[in-house]
Amino acid sequence: MTDLPTVPTSDPAPDPARPDPAGPDPAGPDPAGPDRADVVRPHAEHAYAHELALLAAADTRPRPPQWRLSPWAVVTYLMGGRLPDGTVIVPKYIGPRRLMETAVATLATDRALLLIGLPGTAKTWVSEHLAAAISGDSTLLVQGTAGTAEENVRYGWNYARLLAEGPSPRALVPAPVYRAMEHGSIVRVEELTRLPSDVQDALITVLSEKTLPIPELGGEVQARRGFNLIATANDRDRGVNELSSALRRRFNTVKLPTPATADEEVRIVTQRVAELGAALELPAEAAPADEIRRVVTVFRELRHGQSEDGRVKLKTPSGTMSTAEAISVIVQSMSMAVHLGDGRVRFDDLLGGIEASVVRDPVHDTVVWREYLDTLAAR
Repeated sequence: MTDLPTVPTSDPAPDPARPDPAGPDPAGPDPAGPDRADVVRPHAEHAYAHELALLAAADTRPRPPQWRLSPWAVVTYLMGGRLPDGTVIVPKYIGPRRLMETAVATLATDRALLLIGLPGTAKTWVSEHLAAAISGDSTLLVQGTAGTAEENVRYGWNYARLLAEGPSPRALVPAPVYRAMEHGSIVRVEELTRLPSDVQDALITVLSEKTLPIPELGGEVQARRGFNLIATANDRDRGVNELSSALRRRFNTVKLPTPATADEEVRIVTQRVAELGAALELPAEAAPADEIRRVVTVFRELRHGQSEDGRVKLKTPSGTMSTAEAISVIVQSMSMAVHLGDGRVRFDDLLGGIEASVVRDPVHDTVVWREYLDTLAAR
């Protein structure tokens, strides 16, 4: 491909109609508003800003270009740990440490990262926290759907300016991939396999050449050091389009598994229920530990098609019975107990939420659920 001039994308003077793609100045106005307590779900870089700041202060290891933390500190942020001053870093991912080390090491190279796994295995959660820890900004995000167009990934046009001025840098509207390349940041692509094939193919040049051609302007954007891409895809629902071999070769793939043991899954569910309950101002005692374990046991038994002790074979439902769904069931039951009941979740109250998660196919799953209840009653 013939070398093209680099396209300047910033206006000579600040344009209030076009926000700075780099995000707000740390000393400037806060786009989330003055009181972050009013935000339903703060971004990871805001919710865990204190931990990130402490890690940055304690971090003496080498940092790749544009990274806020060293790879060691990013892994510590994800997996949890204790700093020299005694500060405890809460784990964001509970699972094999080696997976997070592989993911972080990949992002420190020129290879993109693909996180795959069953629905509910924390792919989006991990990608958000990786972007927050590395770039300090997890909001450069492309949500993959069947209707996602190239302009949602690369760039689009301000049509009023386009009609008035013709193609020009001022008329160009950067999309997340463009902005990440321009500023040396991490960009996230959720549900990569749901993107149409032609949109997927638009990423090949970006990932291989680290260049985004802009033929309308006779130029290109070259990625700054620090740019990389994290994509997620689930390996059960294959999405709209399979990845081409050419695109898949541009990624290092990390598969996030379901929790290996019941204790590990109980720990994950307990931690997330506590966090979500606090955000919703629901008392922690509303969901007793024994009820959380019973819900996790039901989900694990139906997911694996056998009782926890392996003695009873069970039919499996059509859904995934994911950890994320178990968390949702418990939080919903907490809300009902606090606002409409006596303030304490009981297993009978949880059964309705579990049934809603199990019965997706009214024919097959209804049989599965009834047989499971019969088995449960017999034990």
